[in-house]
Amino acid sequence: MAKVAFIGLGVMGFPMAGHLKTKGGHDVTVYNRTPAKAAAWAEKFSGHAAPTPAEAAAGADFVFVCVGNDEDLRSVTLGESGALHGMKPGSVLIDNTTASAEVARELYAAAKEKGVDFIDAPVSGGQAGAENGILTVMCGGDEAVFERARPVIDAYARMVGLMGPAGSGQLTKMVNQICIAGLVQGLAEALHFGKRAGLDIEKVVEVISKGAAGSWQMENRHKTMNAGKYDFGFAVDWMRKDLGIVLTEARRNGAKLPVTAVVDQFYGDVQAMGGNRWDTSSLLARLEK
Repeated sequence: MAKVAFIGLGVMGFPMAGHLKTKGGHDVTVYNRTPAKAAAWAEKFSGHAAPTPAEAAAGADFVFVCVGNDEDLRSVTLGESGALHGMKPGSVLIDNTTASAEVARELYAAAKEKGVDFIDAPVSGGQAGAENGILTVMCGGDEAVFERARPVIDAYARMVGLMGPAGSGQLTKMVNQICIAGLVQGLAEALHFGKRAGLDIEKVVEVISKGAAGSWQMENRHKTMNAGKYDFGFAVDWMRKDLGIVLTEARRNGAKLPVTAVVDQFYGDVQAMGGNRWDTSSLLARLEK
């Protein structure tokens, strides 16, 4: 059993921290900007809540962070009462936020200055994956540190991999989001075309999902998309945040991402329709408006 801190109890962090307590058997202390949520977590999982990130991290062997974006991440780690100010030498900071590779490298360097290790470890699998403890975790950092952290991360994951040095986890998550963006747009267009053609969408998907066109998105989202329901999974606002990170990195490294750039704008259209909190499959709503 390790002493663990978890900072950020959103739709992902709340259940992830829970798995560290129940499945991992660790001693977990949490922090959240809204104290009531931290108190609710502590009551539900018989854990502890702290008033600041630094106090949550004090004495911890592993400190997990799962917040919104680069600036949130800097605030809870490097800020006046940030986690790095409370962490002991030899402990490990593990960041599950989907953020930039730049901030991952920045935190890696800041942690090293304090004698602390750092792993960037963004996740894929959405809210359902977090609740069921079956996330995919893409890590960047030093191999020896990764091997120490992996058994702890396993509590909320079904796949954990080291992708390279600091920042590599975030770069891999960018690849993941590029794949999803193009795939969801293709599925939305396919369902839209099938409807206009007068086909029975359920029969169509039953057949094509067993062939080369099949995908997780098709299996898990075609029914709700066909019904015009978009309250499942990853929100459009968060996808646009992620694609903004992707496109910024592409400008830096020279990658050409024409489809990703167009789909990002399509998600902007969904936001203009009031779909900020709809899930990413709502690209179909844009075609059917």
